[in-house]
Amino acid sequence: MTKTQQNLFISFAIIFILSTFLTPFPFSWALKILPIAVLLQFSWQQWSITRESAHKLFIVGLVFSALGDFFLDYDRINWFIFGLGSFLVAHIFYIFSLKPFPLKRVPIIVLYCLYGIGMFSFIYAGLGELFIPVLIYMTVLLLMGITTLLSQKSNTWLIIGGISFIISDSLIGLNQFYQQIPNASFWIMTSYYLAQFFLVKGMFEQKQHLA
Repeated sequence: MTKTQQNLFISFAIIFILSTFLTPFPFSWALKILPIAVLLQFSWQQWSITRESAHKLFIVGLVFSALGDFFLDYDRINWFIFGLGSFLVAHIFYIFSLKPFPLKRVPIIVLYCLYGIGMFSFIYAGLGELFIPVLIYMTVLLLMGITTLLSQKSNTWLIIGGISFIISDSLIGLNQFYQQIPNASFWIMTSYYLAQFFLVKGMFEQKQHLA
């Protein structure tokens, strides 16, 4: 990633994160998508060089992430399910972009699963009719995080990206369905942008993969 692209991403991300103290405001969704647009530009440039199918799948995941950002910011109540669905599809494309999965890290996988069970135990009572969609989403989210460990492409950036995504969505779940968190949007968006940045860095820039 060029220094200009990195600076643009950081600048746009900081601007939107700080704007969460002011929302809602008109077209905040457009400001929210700008950092992802920078990552998309970089990822597209890389794919145009490598032409790797895995990179193309990852880019589709980024596109669905941007779509999810739009849905969740444009109408956070009525369009929540569309945002959830968009990110579900994004994670599925991320998972396929990380194939194959030759590594075995059973103890760490167990920790991820225990975390997911613990988190779901906090929020399930408040889910109502969203019980099944959220359960499916959390399962796929955890699977995405786990595949950053098991992938042949596995590296530190990918793993941190997966963990950051799990943290971000955990904060959304707790804030939405369990108990409101002070300045929740600030923490959610900070961990979310870090997640996307680290996943992109791990997918396109990391040369040394973990054994």
